[in-house]
Amino acid sequence: MVAVKPKNTAWQRFKKDRLGYWSLWTFLILFGISLGAEFVANDRPIIAVYQGKVFFPIWKDYSEKTFGGDFETPTDFHDPAIRANLSSAGNWAIYPPVKYSYLTLNYFAKEPNPAGPSSDNWFGTDDRGRDVLARLIYGFRLSVLFGLVLTLVGTVIGVFLGGLMGYFGGRFDLVSQRLVDIWRSMPELYLLIIFASIFTPSIWLLVILLSLFSWINLSDYVRIEFFRNRALEYVRAAKALGLTNTQIMWRHILPNSLIPVITFLPFQMSAAILSLTSLDFLGLGVPPDTPSLGELLSQGKANLDAWWISLSTFIVLVGTLLLLTFMGEALRNAFDPRRKASS
Repeated sequence: MVAVKPKNTAWQRFKKDRLGYWSLWTFLILFGISLGAEFVANDRPIIAVYQGKVFFPIWKDYSEKTFGGDFETPTDFHDPAIRANLSSAGNWAIYPPVKYSYLTLNYFAKEPNPAGPSSDNWFGTDDRGRDVLARLIYGFRLSVLFGLVLTLVGTVIGVFLGGLMGYFGGRFDLVSQRLVDIWRSMPELYLLIIFASIFTPSIWLLVILLSLFSWINLSDYVRIEFFRNRALEYVRAAKALGLTNTQIMWRHILPNSLIPVITFLPFQMSAAILSLTSLDFLGLGVPPDTPSLGELLSQGKANLDAWWISLSTFIVLVGTLLLLTFMGEALRNAFDPRRKASS
């Protein structure tokens, strides 16, 4: 019997790149943890039992009177009296590992803010007394989600416009390329400054503004792939069968032009995260109370003696970008036709 050699798929070639493969799993685990940030870092118990009744403070606000307090205001679960009531006989509560949310102020800190790492605040506090670790967890989630959304929007626009330019070519491509060159030369930072002064800063405003430029580099790769594939025999055969241009581009050319799109995604996501961090560092990004890696870097710059702020944020940011870079390199090698032929 002749042994059948297993097909050497792109996924198998990706798995052979151990650095990229384990970077993918590390990134997915960290991102999964950050998606449940409310269960990891929160100033409220996940579940509490008081006087025989079960409460879920992580989902619902309860007044202090619910847990033996004196006021109708929302419960402060860092209040020593409330904690004593929840730890008395027959009562208990399960807290997240980090007992602070990204907006929680530590009023019981033994040092002036920003306070260094301690048993209460593992990564210290910022200049307002907020837990740095909690803000890192929530800031990482925000950065990754922002990068995913911006990458998705930029990919859709880049594939659409690049595909049109590459498929139709000729005068349409020539005019489109000149318009893209003009748009590429627009001062992106100045436009962001102008819009930030006109509109209220928000994460969706940043997505819209950065989406206006995030598609340009990808469209160049897609344009080249469409331009090359439109001259192949299967496209001529599809035209001879009477298929429309839309059907040809969607069914035939696009699936064969996705390799540069796939390999470009991690790098585009890295650029999106870095753009958000830079804008937040300059004060042009998300609203002030929003947890952000750029805002933490700005605090580190303003408080050079609080080394824990800059160091922890730098490690998270650089680690994230390295993981995405290793994943992108592994994807590029996995889809490299020369490697496919040699393996």
